[in-house]
Amino acid sequence: MTIMSPSEFRDVFDDFEQQMFRLESLDFYVAENEREPLERFRAGLPQDPAWRRPWAGTIAAINARGASIGRVHVVTEPLTEYVIFEMTCAYPASVRAGEDVRILPRAIAERMGVPCEDFWLLDDVRTARMAYDEEGNWLHVDLTDDPEIVRGHVRLRELVRAEATPLLDYLSSAGLKPAPGSLLTPQEQQ
Repeated sequence: MTIMSPSEFRDVFDDFEQQMFRLESLDFYVAENEREPLERFRAGLPQDPAWRRPWAGTIAAINARGASIGRVHVVTEPLTEYVIFEMTCAYPASVRAGEDVRILPRAIAERMGVPCEDFWLLDDVRTARMAYDEEGNWLHVDLTDDPEIVRGHVRLRELVRAEATPLLDYLSSAGLKPAPGSLLTPQEQQ
């Protein structure tokens, strides 16, 4: 196992060939690039789609090389303000760029025995377990190719993907919709 800082992990983030999967389990994350968009959301202002452009470009590049990227976010219901922000202001641009984003209510995840953990699964051969403090600040990554850990995360991916709802369907059932300015046009994804 290799313990890496967030900046070190960013350097190896694209080191996969076919598929990348993220399990998210927190109801709040602290991310510098989200500070201003979150304040705009809280103030009821439209989003500036420029803040999603870097991630949309990453997704587009992954898809262009024939690889795939997806995530399942386990959420507490009723939804927190932050989760509503993420689902209506951040994720829609990711979906439009080609990321498979799904939502799984925590109550269902708990009945299924899904642990409360965050990780990236890379090509079903490596896993990067994400460590956060109680406020949602990203602390470090534990990167491993331990077959037992990787197999466990592959099983979790298959389990949560099968039960999770695609983002736009979840939004519709929750009476939510993408926030104004949250969707990038194909030209803006570049």
